[in-house]
Amino acid sequence: MNFLAHAYLSFGHEGVLVGNMISDFVKGNRQLDYPPAIRTGIRLHREIDTFTDAHPVTLAAKQVFRKDYRLYSGAFMDVVYDYFLANDAAEFPPGSLQFFAQHTYETLDRYFEQLPEHFRQMFYYMKQQNWLYHYSEPSGIYKSFAGLVRRARYLDDSRPAEKLFEDNIKLLEEHYRLFWADLKPFAAAQLKRLTN
Repeated sequence: MNFLAHAYLSFGHEGVLVGNMISDFVKGNRQLDYPPAIRTGIRLHREIDTFTDAHPVTLAAKQVFRKDYRLYSGAFMDVVYDYFLANDAAEFPPGSLQFFAQHTYETLDRYFEQLPEHFRQMFYYMKQQNWLYHYSEPSGIYKSFAGLVRRARYLDDSRPAEKLFEDNIKLLEEHYRLFWADLKPFAAAQLKRLTN
């Protein structure tokens, strides 16, 4: 769910970006169908997800959503992390998020024929509605919350998540800052390992 973080943690490598963005749509050994740089992005995405899910800060942050959303609390935190990343001036100085979002869409367009079909369908809406940029706004992540609920088998209302986010925004921001300080260097080290 945290497309902005995965795009950003590709560190400007085009093939890695593509793999990082499509990883959830590439099952098992299907990654072997892709060129090396895209495979690296797929593997990096999976390393990032494993690190994120096991990190003590994420485990603590998920408690905000756990009572209402149980197993989906991690997916809500993915979206929340993208909100704080989008608003992190140290990573996106004023004006740079829009440029980054457009560059990401243009890169994915260049690799369109290699994108999995289900990702292509979603990518149409991502680009048209400029998801990566709109993660910077509460309304943008609320749309992501609603989309998550639509796709979930046992959920039917995203409004409690909106209120939980609003009521706990300072706490969640503190969790983001602690987590990001670990995640960014971890992802950089993993990319280096995967490309050596």
